[in-house]
Amino acid sequence: MQFGAALSMIVVGIVFLLPILWMLITSVKPEGQIMRYPPEFVPRHITAENFASVFRRFAFGRWAFNSILVAAAATLLVVPVDALAGYALARMRFPGRDALYMLILSMLMVPLQVTVIPLFIGFTEVKMLSTHWALILPTVGNVTGVFLLRQFFVTVPAELEDAGRIDGANQFQLWWFVMLPLARPVMATVTIITFMSSWNNFLWPLIAVSNDFTRTLPVGIAQFMGGTSGASGSAPTYGMPTAAAAMATAPAVVVFLAMQRWFVRGITTTGIKG
Repeated sequence: MQFGAALSMIVVGIVFLLPILWMLITSVKPEGQIMRYPPEFVPRHITAENFASVFRRFAFGRWAFNSILVAAAATLLVVPVDALAGYALARMRFPGRDALYMLILSMLMVPLQVTVIPLFIGFTEVKMLSTHWALILPTVGNVTGVFLLRQFFVTVPAELEDAGRIDGANQFQLWWFVMLPLARPVMATVTIITFMSSWNNFLWPLIAVSNDFTRTLPVGIAQFMGGTSGASGSAPTYGMPTAAAAMATAPAVVVFLAMQRWFVRGITTTGIKG
């Protein structure tokens, strides 16, 4: 039984890894070999020209810096805000708490497309379009993070808080010294989710940003397709887009691999008690 489960997981893992492996192989092929039929899994010639062309013809370095800045800033803001909100909804008593929590949960059902127009109008009024803040601020109210952290804080025994109160800790000190150290796995989960969603965000940066100075990687890489990576009216090329996609994927993979142990623990912990 265990052997069959392990074999199934290996097969599924290979299926999921094949597109990534094909992207990496394609990124080091000369353009003439990419569309050859039958496809060649092992390239005859390996070249770094696709990577060099990305930096030579596009502001890839600036896009990467913008994506790192936006994703890092959003993560640094989201985690403490969600931790405070989750703690208040789980451990503090105030009128309308449960109704507020249900309202926050209902926001999970609101698609991003519904919020684009109000966000655009709001940032236009305050003259913040095409700035980094226009990309960072909309991500701060992360409902998923509030839900995960609230679910964890509910499971913490009340005796730990009582012991802290006996030692003279106030509400903020209980959150900082008692709750947060226990919530590290869940906070790591929120960190990964926030970083990934901000790093891969496409629709809102496409609408909110109109210049390379603040453009992020997903929007910038979209310029590679449809023949824009070559001369006007030419057939689309695939070497540069795959090279750019490989470089854009690397930071997200590094963050996930560095925190995956905490990620698994955080997900399992939040499912202990509703």
